[in-house]
Order: sequence, then structure tokens, then C-alpha cells
Amino acid sequence: MMKLLAFGEILLRLSPPGRELLMQTPKLDVWVAGAEANVAGALARLGHAVAFASAVPDNDLGRAAIANLRGAGVDTRDIQMRGDRMGLYFATSGAGLRATEVIYDRAYSSFAETPTEAWDWDRLLDGVDRLLLSGITPALGPVPAASAIAAAEAASARGIPIAFDGNWRGKLWERWDSDPRGILMQLVDRADLLFGNHRDIALLLGREFSSDGEERRREAVEAAFAAFPRLTTIASTARHVEHVDLNRLSARVDTRTASAQTEEVVIAGIVDRIGGGDAFAAGVLHALRGGGDPAAAARTGLALAALKHSLPGDACLFRQADIDAYLAGGLDVRR
Repeated sequence: MMKLLAFGEILLRLSPPGRELLMQTPKLDVWVAGAEANVAGALARLGHAVAFASAVPDNDLGRAAIANLRGAGVDTRDIQMRGDRMGLYFATSGAGLRATEVIYDRAYSSFAETPTEAWDWDRLLDGVDRLLLSGITPALGPVPAASAIAAAEAASARGIPIAFDGNWRGKLWERWDSDPRGILMQLVDRADLLFGNHRDIALLLGREFSSDGEERRREAVEAAFAAFPRLTTIASTARHVEHVDLNRLSARVDTRTASAQTEEVVIAGIVDRIGGGDAFAAGVLHALRGGGDPAAAARTGLALAALKHSLPGDACLFRQADIDAYLAGGLDVRR
């Protein structure tokens, strides 16, 4: 069976319980996290063959992260055990009119310190029919940036399609003398599937879009299709935040010849929105890998994203039956 390969850093997320502030009480909840790992785990739970390439320290933290992904069904044989520390981040969940806040502690992690030549792409890409990358990896520093570009070049040379999730992380890019636009342009230029909205495209192309709403989104994707000849599909969400516990979310999937836009759904009583974008990416990939059209991809992506808001932590733990129940509109107790 051909498989999808995800490449990126596995993290641990530490959060105060409930809606407390960081260190309000001396307790922290811990989850395995990381954008690419979230997508990989979600796809594996939905029955896809998925492998993950990363690096973690050879200690209890690294082994726990590997065990977590393996438990989801991800092939973890290409996760190297090297270096001294696990990448971390601290997330303080918002409430009402107080926004969620994130503090990164990822410098000098095992993944960030893994040299570019340590990744054997001839071996890693054997039997792979899609590579998943995100904009978080190059934001970590010049070495991970070079590794991400090398991965994209190797996949492109072998004719392996690349899905790229923009995942803009300004706090990470600011920590080193980086050229975000130049680096991201190289990665998107080799992708056929882009997860990104009009703001991501504006950053890449160095321009703004004058229209509004759906017209602006189509204007942006047409500009991206013109700038990146390999791109065939762009998937995005639009979020309106009423307050932390009440958001409105819609999804869109564009190809060069068609587009599909969902209705906006109201997501109330949000438990945790972090990881919602990764759930959306997993839903779109799930539908497309199953032969679905843009409309099916948009619906499935939105379904998983909406469901993820009901869970604490970063991971999307749902199966096909949960997607089907969501799409059927049944909110009563399932007995």
C-alpha cells in the first residue's frame, strides 16, 4: 500500500487545567502535539497508511511521543532518536474575551538540531505517494528550513505530490535572521496542494487583495495559481471570532476550474480550538485520497475541524462514523 509521509517536529504541549492562567496553580496538563503529527495521527485513525519522519530525544519524553503516534496507527520507524531535548510549547486557553496565548520553547530541540544530511530521502520516500510539509518546520531555523527544502526537492524530483500547509508562526520566524517569503516561495512552488487563505497568499506574493469575502478568496487563489504552476488545489477556512467560546467557521476548496464553498457553521461552547486547522487539513486529505471532489473535501475538512473544537489537546481523535454523524446533523444523544 502506498503511504503518505509527514515530515515535521513532534512537540509536547503543556497547559494549565481548565481555563486557568499559566502557573495559577502548580499543575500542567500534557499532550503530544505538532501540526504535522496532528494531521498524521488523524489520517491514520481514518484508515490511511501514514508514516512520520522526525527526531526526538532518547528519553521518556521522546518515547512517549512515539508511543502516542504509534497508538494512532502511524508508522513511526522513521522517527530518529537523537539529541537532548523535546520541543515544547505552553498554551493558556482563553475564555470569553481573553484570547488563548502560546509560549514556545523549541530552540535547540532534537528535531531543530538534526542536520540536513541526516535525512535519507531516497529511503524515506520509497513507497510514498504524497509528502506533507508545513511552514512551521522552516520557521524553526536555517537548518530545519534547509531540510524542508531538501525534502520538497527530493519529492518533486521523484514526481511525488506535495501538500503544504502554510501554518504561519511569526513568533518562530522572528527568532532568527530569516527570509520567510523567500523560503516559503521555494516550498509552495513545489506543492500541488496548498492549505492557506488569502492572508497566506498575500504574504507569499507580497500584495493585498482588494475585494472582500468569497470574491477576495477567489481573487487570492487565482493569483496563487498564476504564480505557482504546479498548484492544482487550494483549501482554506474562514473564521469569525465572536468570543473565545463562540466562533463561526466555513471552508473552501478551489481548483483551477472549480470551487466549493460551505455554509458557515456556528461553533459554540468551544473546548479547545488549537489543532482545528490540522483537523481541517486531515479531513481534506481524507476526502481527496478517497476520490472525493472539492465539495466533499470542503465538507469533510469542515466536519473534522468543527469536531476538533470539542476536544482538549491538539489531536483530532475522530473516526469516519463521527464524520458521518456530524454531516447527518444528529446532535441528540446516540444510544
